[in-house]
Amino acid sequence: MEQTTLADPPGGLAAEQAKRRGLRKMKLVALSFLLGATVVFALTSWAEAAGWTGWVGYVRAAAEAGMVGALADWFAVTALFRHPLRIPIPHTAIIPNKKDALGDSLGDFVGTNFLSEQVIRDKLRRAGVTRRLGEWVAQRDNAERVTSELATLVRGLVTVLRDEDVQAVLESAVVKRLLDQPWGPPLGKLLEQVFADGAHYKLVDLICDRAYEWVRDNHSTVLRVVSDRAPSWSPKFVDAMLADKVYGEVLSFAWAVKTDVNHPMRLAVDKFLGEFAQDLQKDPDTMARAEQVKQQVVNHPDVQRLIGSAWTTAKGMLLAAAEDPSSELRLRVRDGLISLGERLVADDELRSKVDGWLEGAAAYVVTHYSREITTIITDTVERWDAEETSRKIELQVGRDLQFIRINGTVVGALAGLVIYSVAQAIF
Repeated sequence: MEQTTLADPPGGLAAEQAKRRGLRKMKLVALSFLLGATVVFALTSWAEAAGWTGWVGYVRAAAEAGMVGALADWFAVTALFRHPLRIPIPHTAIIPNKKDALGDSLGDFVGTNFLSEQVIRDKLRRAGVTRRLGEWVAQRDNAERVTSELATLVRGLVTVLRDEDVQAVLESAVVKRLLDQPWGPPLGKLLEQVFADGAHYKLVDLICDRAYEWVRDNHSTVLRVVSDRAPSWSPKFVDAMLADKVYGEVLSFAWAVKTDVNHPMRLAVDKFLGEFAQDLQKDPDTMARAEQVKQQVVNHPDVQRLIGSAWTTAKGMLLAAAEDPSSELRLRVRDGLISLGERLVADDELRSKVDGWLEGAAAYVVTHYSREITTIITDTVERWDAEETSRKIELQVGRDLQFIRINGTVVGALAGLVIYSVAQAIF
């Protein structure tokens, strides 16, 4: 498998060099303790050989034990990262040799202790994510920032998508599905509801008003129609009188329909509309005619051009709205975010519901994909170069590990002093 190197630590090269200098300094300090113990041991050994007695033995024993402790801890610390003195002693260079096993163990540890459903649910519940999100997005500046990011996302998506692909999806998934459904029953049900609510009365009033106004303003037209249909042998003055009489009756009728909401004509229209709504839902002939009208409308060249340019038009509108900070779309999105944030803070029921959604989503992810998540850790560690990994880890923690060598020297010296003192007291 191809090996990769670890990324530089935060702060770049300067931070790494500073850590390297600190590591070298602490290694020198730890080495100085060992050299100090060695010098003391050499001097006290010479003194004992020269016949010195008393305290010299105690100091020599402490120095000797300090040397042993320093060497043992030097071996232990060094064995983590490399072979001591480059000698391939078994169970040394632990990190380079056990890198993959350590990665597996780390992945298992994370999966067990951090990616369990109970831990995730408890953490989210105590974090109060929904309330904090609501408080944050309820601030106008933050809502504006989110709106701007959403606008950038929309622009990116719209720009990346190919027009012909989107148009094909619209035509196959939306237009075709819409056309495949019969229009009669749903249209009839909609009209039935409209008529039941009386929402059509204003339209009927408008038609009646316009009909009366047309009759009132077209006296000559009515007279001409009546006269044209009179027999050729009828005298002209009789035709004029008859036409004028017909006009007056028509005008009176139009006025009555206009002013009387309970006029039989209006009631007849209401009855017709109600029957028409029922026929659209139940009468096969009416439903078939509705389908014919639908096909005629859809096949009209203007409608076809409208369908063909739907995405282009929508795309232009989206881009214009997304790029304009003062567009109605962006203002509505921003105000909607602020309103949502305020509701998340004030509405306990809504906040509890959203918290439940978040916990459920997070629990689903860790339940079904925790192995895939931890695999990221194990695979990444497996791809690291062993020597580089060891060097990087030593750079991060090696300075603190040098205190083990220092403490080993000090503790070893004290232990040696105590053991020598006890032996002198007993023997």
